[in-house]
Amino acid sequence: MQVAYAEKADQDKPIILEAEKVSINDVQQVYDLEGELILIKGSILITGEKGNIKVDPEGYEYVDVKGNANTTASFRQKREGPADEFMQGRGQTVVYNAKTELLTLTGDASLKRLDNMQMIDQLRGWKIDYDDVTQYYQVSPQANAKPDDLPQARAILSPRRKATLQK
Repeated sequence: MQVAYAEKADQDKPIILEAEKVSINDVQQVYDLEGELILIKGSILITGEKGNIKVDPEGYEYVDVKGNANTTASFRQKREGPADEFMQGRGQTVVYNAKTELLTLTGDASLKRLDNMQMIDQLRGWKIDYDDVTQYYQVSPQANAKPDDLPQARAILSPRRKATLQK
């Protein structure tokens, strides 16, 4: 079985920011964006309505993007490896830590792993955490969820043998 991680080349790419309004504090390395924002860094594409990006002294980005009442925030990243594989997700909030490669989607969240644009895995729930280093998914319900609201989470996972053979 071949293992694919986040595209390592993304780490050395510049950040491209587009929004209706961008505020930059270059001294503190903090960027605030409002209105139809797009963040591109290599193969990473994050969209939303309002966002905040902080860059630590080592150059790692911490991204927090929110949607609005009409649209969700989204995340997409190519995975490293021989296949044309992507992670693609949506939620009311997208939080990405470039240092730990941890993605958190919150609020009617969904996350898909795609290979040649075919869905391999799909997760849905209130909150989805995805650790790209360990390739660990976790779907959590809202803190105030009631047992009557089940199912709280849903996963569709392709058999790994079949997914590996298709590559």
